[in-house]
Amino acid sequence: MGGLLFGYDLGITGGVTSMEPFLIKFFPSVYKQMQDESNHESQYCKFDNELLTLFTSSLYLAALVASFCASTTTRMMGRKTSMFVGGLFFLVGALLNGFAINIEMLIIGRLLLGFGVGYCNQSVPVYLSEMAPTTIRGALNIGFQMMITIGILIANLINYGTAKLEYGWRISLGIGAVPAIMLCVGSLFLGDTPNSLG
Repeated sequence: MGGLLFGYDLGITGGVTSMEPFLIKFFPSVYKQMQDESNHESQYCKFDNELLTLFTSSLYLAALVASFCASTTTRMMGRKTSMFVGGLFFLVGALLNGFAINIEMLIIGRLLLGFGVGYCNQSVPVYLSEMAPTTIRGALNIGFQMMITIGILIANLINYGTAKLEYGWRISLGIGAVPAIMLCVGSLFLGDTPNSLG
């Protein structure tokens, strides 16, 4: 779930930022640039907006900052606790994005998603390495990477399915709460690693 959520967050943004209802509500200047027939700029330049850039990049900045905190949490409180905290960040971030009524809610939601990415990327691969039997350890770690890719695929399929809906962007952003709940609940049933107990 940690890898899936990371991939989902990576993949969902591109589709959501091209949905017209989303742009009209939060980035009307970008929407206006896109509709301007006399504007012969490239597609990239039409999306040249500081707030839109902040929306997309805030996740990565928060993930970077969170990874420093997460390493301490993972070391002191265990991998299981870090996964649970990461899942909570994902859950709250996805809900804030799904129910967003202003740009502030979107940015705060993205920051929380970034904290979730930082915590899960710090704890999940370490947990897998410490708990997996030696015969399948490599496969499970590669499985984490594969789940990132599957998350991107799922995000693009969901974006494709919701692109024509008036509130499709809410569905796309909010549906990230489902795997976040699964990660939180699942982490409660995991045993802690020997290193976390020592």
